[in-house]
Amino acid sequence: MEPVRELQLQTRVEDHGHGQNPNTDISMPSATYRFSLPKLIHYKWWIRVMIYIVFIIAGQSAATLLGRLYYDKGGNSKWIATIVQSAGFPILIPLLLFFSSPIKPTRTQPNKVKLSSLALLYVFFGLILTLDNLLYSYGLLYLPVSTYSLLCATQLAFNALFSFFLNSQNFTPFILNSLVLLTTSASLLALNADSDEDSSTKISKRKYVIGFLTTLGASATYSLYLSLVQLSFQKIIRAETFSSVLNMQIYPSFVASCGCIVGLFASGEWRGLGKEMKEYQESKVSYVMTLIWIALTWQICSVGLLGLIFEVSSLFSNVISTLALPVIPILAVIFFHDKMNGLKVIAMVLAIWGFLSYIYQHYLDDLKHKADKSNSSDSEIISGRTV
Repeated sequence: MEPVRELQLQTRVEDHGHGQNPNTDISMPSATYRFSLPKLIHYKWWIRVMIYIVFIIAGQSAATLLGRLYYDKGGNSKWIATIVQSAGFPILIPLLLFFSSPIKPTRTQPNKVKLSSLALLYVFFGLILTLDNLLYSYGLLYLPVSTYSLLCATQLAFNALFSFFLNSQNFTPFILNSLVLLTTSASLLALNADSDEDSSTKISKRKYVIGFLTTLGASATYSLYLSLVQLSFQKIIRAETFSSVLNMQIYPSFVASCGCIVGLFASGEWRGLGKEMKEYQESKVSYVMTLIWIALTWQICSVGLLGLIFEVSSLFSNVISTLALPVIPILAVIFFHDKMNGLKVIAMVLAIWGFLSYIYQHYLDDLKHKADKSNSSDSEIISGRTV
């Protein structure tokens, strides 16, 4: 608002210098400028949010389907399944170079402190991603898909809890309604998977407990990660640029990939990769391309998640991620010829209902925010007239 008021005062002085009456009302052009620019910025914000939403839904759905294809065709390495969740970060480097602004030389010491803080932050988040991806891989290895999906849906509840304590998230009736509907939708998908599960598939009680605990831990860890990323944007990074979102994805992913490679060699799984590639049902080229596309689609999804954290909140980012759950069964019907039954349709309707509930709450918040800005700008104009 200060630049607008400065423009008003400057115009007033210039007009007075040209012999006009200083009491003449000249605030209207400035008022028009004041309201037109934020309106344009507002639409750009919605465009960015919608792009990030498409990234999440498309990226998560494609990555999940490709992951299923990897296992269906003969893949069985949990460390490879872990690595591809973070190893696609090089595809983002050209974008980072394109969107990065030139560095302006300033005082040396503050820059050193900031760079060291960012480095520690990226390493910390990279280690969290390594742990989280590994826990998810173990959970998927030891649990039926139905139980795994049900436990993954709990990340929304974990994220709501962490957002309340770390990000000062306000819970309105519409947000609570959204959380309940989306969690119910994911639970229905899990129950539907129970009905499709092959009863001949049995796992030991010990492996079931390990899978249960690791998946639950992964859901909690990922939710904590999202809330901490949002807190970092607010308290440490404080840079409202797309390059800051890319940095938060590229550098932690690099650390996570290095950690996974260490785990791959330390576990000895690397010795069986050649055999796995030869025995892959399609071909060696198909094996490699499947892994490459899994890595790329997970990066697209991650950029969308981080973008929504930056633009809105970690809870909203997780809500959109949960919204993608009912999309996957529809795509599975198309590409894998899965059956579409009434329970899947109900789950999809509930997820869309929950999504619209959350969007409506943000619409109400946006109306309130614009009303507050309008009242504030009116006060600025009135005070400018009295100068």
